[in-house]
Order: sequence, then C-alpha cells, then structure tokens
Amino acid sequence: MPLVALDCRFETLPGPLPMQRATVTREQWRAAPAAVAEVGGRLVSLWGSDRRGLDGGFAVSAAYALAEGLAWLSLPIADAAQPSYPDIARAFPAAGRMQRACRDLLGLVAEDAVDQRPWLRHGAWPEDYFPLRREHGGLESFAATPESYPFVRVEGDGVHEIAVGPVHAGIIEPGHFRFAVVGERVLRLEQHLGYTHKGIEKLFESTAPLDGHRLAGRVSGDSTVAYAWAYCMALESIAACRISPRASWLRALLLERERVANHLGDLGALGNDAALGFGLAQFSRLKEDWLRLNRELFGHRFMMDRVVPGGVDVDLDAAGGEGIRRQCDAIEAEVRTLKEIYEGHGGLQDRFLTTGRVSPQLAGQLGLCGMAGRASGEASDLRMDFPWVPYDELQATMASHRNGDVAARVTVRFEEIFESLRLIREIVARLPQGTPLVALNPLPANGIGAGWIEGWRGDVLVTMELEAGAIRRCHCHDPSWQNWPLLEHAVMDNIVPDFPLINKSFNLSYSGQDL
Repeated sequence: MPLVALDCRFETLPGPLPMQRATVTREQWRAAPAAVAEVGGRLVSLWGSDRRGLDGGFAVSAAYALAEGLAWLSLPIADAAQPSYPDIARAFPAAGRMQRACRDLLGLVAEDAVDQRPWLRHGAWPEDYFPLRREHGGLESFAATPESYPFVRVEGDGVHEIAVGPVHAGIIEPGHFRFAVVGERVLRLEQHLGYTHKGIEKLFESTAPLDGHRLAGRVSGDSTVAYAWAYCMALESIAACRISPRASWLRALLLERERVANHLGDLGALGNDAALGFGLAQFSRLKEDWLRLNRELFGHRFMMDRVVPGGVDVDLDAAGGEGIRRQCDAIEAEVRTLKEIYEGHGGLQDRFLTTGRVSPQLAGQLGLCGMAGRASGEASDLRMDFPWVPYDELQATMASHRNGDVAARVTVRFEEIFESLRLIREIVARLPQGTPLVALNPLPANGIGAGWIEGWRGDVLVTMELEAGAIRRCHCHDPSWQNWPLLEHAVMDNIVPDFPLINKSFNLSYSGQDL
C-alpha cells in the first residue's frame, strides 16, 4: 500500500480482491486522507463499531480505494464516555453525512466537523440513545418527537423555497428536497434523507452468519445480487473458503443481468421524464421480458437469495444457456434501435444535453463514483481495476464519458448494456464445469472480513466482524452515499422541471444509504 508514510502494519484479508486492514493511531488517522488524496485515492466508506468487551472501547473505520486495492483503517477510541475522532470531511466531503450517521447510531463524534446536524434520527429516538451500542437490543420503543431540521436558508430578492417530500407522488421512497429558486431557476438544493431507517445493521447482530446474505440482499432491492455477493465474499474471507470457478462465473452472470435490468428500466423512465412515452413503453417491455427469464431460470425475477455462502444455489443447463443467448441477441438489436431513436430525437436531446452537469473536476473533488462517476470522467470500475474471477478472463471494457450531463449518463447506460450483454454471452459460452456450491469451511469464533463488488450503481462494500461465532458488526455501504450530495450540485442553475430528469439520471438509492 502507498500509505507507508503512516508507518502502520497492514494485514491482508483473504479473498479475490486486494484488501488490507490496519489499526492506526489518531495521528495516522488524521494523516491518512492527505496521503490517500495525494496518490489519487478516494474514500469508499466510514462507519463506527462498538467493541467494548472485545478490545476495550469503540472504533471508527474508513475504507479507501487505492490503485493497489482497498485499505481499511480502524481507529480505536478509548474514551467510552465521550468517544470522538478526527474529522476527515474536509479532505473527503462525502464523509460528512457518514460521520453524522455514525453519531446518530453510535454516539461517535467527529471533532470540529462543520456539520453536526442529525442525519438519521428524525426524532425517532432520544438524542442520548444510540441504537448500535451493545447495551441496546434494538427492540426499544420511544414516543416520536419530530424535530425541525435546520435547512440552510438562501436570502435575496425574489428568492423563495419549494419543499418537496418526504412523501412523494407515486411509489418512490421518501426523501425531503428543499429548493431555493428564483423563478424556475434553482439556486440551491438541500436534501434531508433518512426516512427509511430500518435497523438493518442492528438486525445483523441477531442473524446467524450463514443466513446474513438474505438480509444483505435486502439492503437495496435493485442491487440484491451485488450486496449478497459482497456479504458472501466477506464471510468466505473469514472462513478462508474458496468457491468453485463455476460458482464465480454464475455469480457474475447474475450480477450482469442485474445491471442490464436496471439500465433498461432507467432508460425508459428517462425517456418518459422528457415526454417520450414511447421510450418508457419499449424499455418497460424489454425489462419485463428480461425479468421473466430471470424467474424462469433462477426462480426469482430479481434473483434474490440466489447468491449464498459457498457459491450459488442455482445452476444453468444447456437449454437455459441457449435461452439467455437468444434473449441477449434480441434485446441488443432492439436497444440499438432505441439508442438511434433517442440520439436522433431533437426534443429528447434538447432536454438531455447540458442538463444536470457535473464536471470532471467537481466529480473528482467530491467523490462521485460508479456509473454516474464514469459519465463525469471518473474512470473507476472494480471489474477492470481489480479483475477477479471471471472478470480476469473476460476483459471487460469500461464505458466512460466526460460531459457529465444527463446525456452522458444516458450514453454510459447504453454502452454498459451492450458490454454486459457481451459478458453474459461469454459467460454462458465458457461456463466452467463443476459444482455451483461448496460447503463453507467452519467459521472461526472471531474474525474480520470484507467484500467489495461493482454493482450497477457503483461499488458496494460489506465489512464484517465476528465475535464468539456471532456477527458483532456488519456494515453495508451503498455508493449512493457518495452520489447524493453531487445531485445537489447537478441541479444548480437548472430549472425546477428538470429536477425529475436529473434525479432519474442518477437513480440513487434511498434505502441503500439508510440502514
């Protein structure tokens, strides 16, 4: 790792991707962000743990993505009465909301942080109650005491506010969006999320390790394969278990089918938001065909609970493979036709081009990642950066753009569909023989592992700590944490009616960043 300046000892975590972990001092924690930024690294996640009874206190962890792999730094916090740690949001702004969530859930305070407002609590539990602490069982109930959230006010002649949500029209998840506008031009957008808090991280503590993949797969339903794979990778890391090549290839098949399904749905919704109902009808039809074949071959439209510890609990025969190949050919032909229609439609392009732009400079500065990041020049994709089985043989190609507007994000989605269809055909044609599922090695009483997967929205991280054979801490991180703040910037200087279009071009998860 290029963090040798920190003079800390890294331990390698077993698994298919390069991941290392180190326990650091406060000085090393404080120095790490600058060292990471200097070599072009980025923050993946920040979270806290209650280790009282294990090693004496609390801990805060940060995971950084570097050219050599994932670096997981853990800082012990000895002061249990007033636990705190050095703020890192000045170097990596995406850490700000993560630090606020860490305070709401564990009472760990980021020292001198600019923003100390609550993020997840919403008055649902007392200010001095912290759900993830060991002494709490997660079943306590409190009378709700709703609090007024201190939004940042914008003053000036002609400025007024538009409050949208948290309850929306339709069936989308809840989130509050506060617009400051002059006429229809957006001066500022501020989000307040956290309305879908489900207690998932607490629920992991009472879930058997071999069953936790089912809970992980429900963190964000549109990324169930990515989360289940990341969870299983973490568990298999702790067990020092190597799954079969066939299982790895089948997992990749499911992951790419998940990617295609989401892009098909979003391309239709983007057409609809720009008044092209034809696009919604056609892409909805294609997505429905895609999901029906999932159900036929894998027993579930979204392939939920198909990735399990030790491999997958489904297999693919020759007839199923032929059905997938035929579907890929048919879908690709129709999507290429639809791409020509989208690109040649003057009204659509007028709405897409220059709308909701995030420049490469801003994307790099604020940590935009995943599909949206690749549309703004952030060329990062774990399948190419650290290709594991089977991506090390498939030679996947990264789709990227630099304009950073809705049009660029649409283009990246089209290109990723075509590449995923190619990968799916390759997987089906070259699927190794063997068993899709092996028995997991006995788990040690105590252990630490991590899983890191490139989902359709971006990289999904799952870290796990076992204690006395049970899950002491399981942290799941969604790339939406990084990308929600960028949406606030993307909307600035656009008109209010373009917000649904810009929002859909990102299609971030509410529940995935609200455990």
